[in-house]
Amino acid sequence: MIPTIRGTTLAAGLLALAMAAGAQADDACQALASQALPDATITSAQVVAAGRYVMPQNPLSRLGAVPGMNPAGRLANGPNPAFCRIAATLKPSSDSAINVEVWLPVTGWNGKFLGVGSFGWGGALMYPGMLSGLEQGYAVAANDTGHDGTTEAGKGGRFAYGHPQKLVDYAWRADHLMTVDAKALIQAYYGRQPSRSYWVGCSPGGLEGLIEAKRFPEDYDGIVAGAPSNPIVKFNAAQLWTSWLISRDPSLHMTQAKFDTVAQAALKACATPVGLEQGFIEEPERCGFTPAQLLCKGAETADCLTAGQVRLMQQIYAGPINPRTHEVIFPGPAKGSESQLGEFADGKPFPVALDLFQYAAFQDPTWDWTSLDWDTTVNAAAAKLGPLMHVDTDLKPFFARGGKLLMYVGWNDFHNPEELIGYYQALMRKAGDPAHASARLFTVPGMGHCFGGQGCDTFDKLGTLDTWVDKGMAPQRIIASRVEEGQVVRTRPLCAYPQVAQYDGKGAMNDAGSFACTARQAATP
Repeated sequence: MIPTIRGTTLAAGLLALAMAAGAQADDACQALASQALPDATITSAQVVAAGRYVMPQNPLSRLGAVPGMNPAGRLANGPNPAFCRIAATLKPSSDSAINVEVWLPVTGWNGKFLGVGSFGWGGALMYPGMLSGLEQGYAVAANDTGHDGTTEAGKGGRFAYGHPQKLVDYAWRADHLMTVDAKALIQAYYGRQPSRSYWVGCSPGGLEGLIEAKRFPEDYDGIVAGAPSNPIVKFNAAQLWTSWLISRDPSLHMTQAKFDTVAQAALKACATPVGLEQGFIEEPERCGFTPAQLLCKGAETADCLTAGQVRLMQQIYAGPINPRTHEVIFPGPAKGSESQLGEFADGKPFPVALDLFQYAAFQDPTWDWTSLDWDTTVNAAAAKLGPLMHVDTDLKPFFARGGKLLMYVGWNDFHNPEELIGYYQALMRKAGDPAHASARLFTVPGMGHCFGGQGCDTFDKLGTLDTWVDKGMAPQRIIASRVEEGQVVRTRPLCAYPQVAQYDGKGAMNDAGSFACTARQAATP
């Protein structure tokens, strides 16, 4: 028999309570539509029921669904909990149109806020990252950096052509205003401010995190900055380097197969037994392989390099160099990452990098990339964009208020981790003891740009940061996973720089328990 309460069944009573609670949640959410926000219009505020959210099919949004991009290190996003979904358009200038979404858990809010960074040139909200944070109980927010990246005019940096205010929105204003408005909505909905605020982003999203730490140190208590494209002008210049060399001497051209040949030769020369088994060089900075070792002894074959190709590889490894000062503008990719160089070496300009110079820096769609001067051109672009988008090594205000910075980058990324290591070391020198207590860098063997490659790219960035900020436990070792077809196939520890993971020589190579974090050895000259 079903128990009764004053003539109604318990089931009916619970249903009535649930309906009442749902109606109350709907009312509270819809009331936010009238919330006054400076230079903003709230276009919708409604509750999305548990399990009813449908992920958009925007390509940039889908990218965030891969496990390696998941802030919580999950294999996939599950059905959504119920949340109040607020959409708003911010117009800090007459030419601005920043689309923002703020998601507030109807129940189970953990009292914290998560800002989710963009990817590429932005232009699409990273919904999977938002959903991941929501599942953890966070109030979350993301924005499109002020332009629609799904249109031809919004692709790459084209939105910035003739629109200086949109470039300001992209560089820093969209993220900061989103953060301020999201906290105002959190206050209105829950009656209190978040106890902690975190930022998680990679690539430009990582740079956005550094910009937040520099410009607005009070916005976030903890920031995850993956592969931050900083300084962005020099980074994008490096992406033009290889094709620029080939444009001047077509005989240097290399096929994808040749890059794969170099990658395999470097792997055999420098990988440990674990690296050989798993397909990557664990410490590329100690790799003594040189492309001259593959020089053809006679006629060119598939497994050797011509003298021109050897010269090209040497210049790729070195990175672009200022001909006047002889300084490296941006270090070339690390050894072992050669297989991903084909897209930068087809004799055509890398689109994202070209956009930065043509549309953002020089406001000239006809600018000829083959005329690039590695002294004057790069410095001129840096002078125009640096004040907006470059982050120096002085983050003292962020660290002084207790902010934590977790940076990571993959050794198989075009972005050589040695560049980020240099930035991290400069942070340590600049800020002294506060930085030593508040910044950590993790270099990930075998990982590509933010995710992918052969390494273990999936780890709990958000949970690691939260533990650090909330409990004061600075991360020294993070367990990362490699996921294939939805299954974890191996785990490995990521060690805080300058330590590296060392195999114990007896345990299972695919088990993180078989590795210890040890001191890094000196690099091979």
